[in-house]
Amino acid sequence: MESKKNQVPLELLPWLVVHSDGKIERLAGTEVCPPGLDQEIRVLSKDIIIDPKTGLSARIYRPESVQPGQKLPLVFYFHGGAFLIASASFPCYHTTVNNLVAQANVIAVSVSYRLAPEHPLPIAYEDSWTALKTIQTVNEPWINDYADLDRLFLVGDSAGANISHHLAFRAKQSDQTVKIKGIGMIHPYFWGTQPIRSEIKDKARKQMVDGWWEFVCPSELGSDDPWINPFTDGSPDLEGLGCERVMITVAEKDILKERGKLYYERLVKGEWIGKVEMMETKGKDHVFHIFEPDCDEAVEMTRRLALFINQVVV
Repeated sequence: MESKKNQVPLELLPWLVVHSDGKIERLAGTEVCPPGLDQEIRVLSKDIIIDPKTGLSARIYRPESVQPGQKLPLVFYFHGGAFLIASASFPCYHTTVNNLVAQANVIAVSVSYRLAPEHPLPIAYEDSWTALKTIQTVNEPWINDYADLDRLFLVGDSAGANISHHLAFRAKQSDQTVKIKGIGMIHPYFWGTQPIRSEIKDKARKQMVDGWWEFVCPSELGSDDPWINPFTDGSPDLEGLGCERVMITVAEKDILKERGKLYYERLVKGEWIGKVEMMETKGKDHVFHIFEPDCDEAVEMTRRLALFINQVVV
C-alpha cells in the first residue's frame, strides 16, 4: 500500500507534482548547463549575481568578435515555463539565447527570476524589474563596454513574453531611467476566463491552461487577473505600452495563439503610437523553438527577431 507521504494530491502536468507532504517535484526544466564559449557560433557567456540578498542571477552573452568601443543592442531575455520551471541555465534556453545573440549581433541578459509556487507572483515580475533596472548600474564590463542602452529590447517566450508586457508599462510609469525600444513576444502567455475563437471548441486544453494559472496565481479573479489577461478590468490600456515597436510571434497549433493575435489587433486598432508586426508559424506548437532550435521554422523566427531588433524592414 502506498504511504501517505508518497501520494500525489496535485499533478500539474507536464510541469510538476505536489506531494502530500508539500514537497514540489519538478518534472521538466531542471537541467542546467555551464556558460562559456560556444565554439560553433562564437558566442561567449557568463553568469552574474544581480541581487545577493535574493540570489537573483542572470546569464550574460556577447559575440566573441565584438570590439572595444563597439556598442550593440542590449536584449533582456525572459524565459518561459508558466512561471513554474526553467532558468537561464536550462540548456534549451542557453541554446536559444546563444542563437539570438549570434544572429542579431547583440548583448543579451537572460534572467533567472524566482519561480512559483515557492516564490508566488508577483515575485517573478519584481525580480525581472530589478534585473532590468539595476543591470545598468552594476559594474559589469560587458554591459559598460559593449551595450547600447539606447537600444534596449525585451524578448521573452510564453511567461517571459507576459513579463515583458508588464515591464514595458512599469518602465513608462517609472522615472524614465529605463527606456525600452521594443518588445519581442514569442507565443505570449495571456489568457482569460471566457474562451475566444478556436479556444471555444478546445475545452480540454482550455481547462488545462485555466488549471495552470489557478495554481500559479490563486485569486477570485482566476484567469481574468490583470497579470494574465491584458484586456480585463483593471489592466492598463495598451495605449500606455512603453516602447516604440512590438513583434509578436504565434504558432498555428498553440492554444495560446488567439491571445497573441488579439494583442496584435488591439495594438493596430487602438491608440498606441508605435509599429507592430506579427509572425505566425504554420504546423508548430507552443515554444517549439526551445525544443527544436535547429528546425527551419526556429531558424526563421530567430532571423525575423534579429531583423526586428536591428530595425530592418521585412
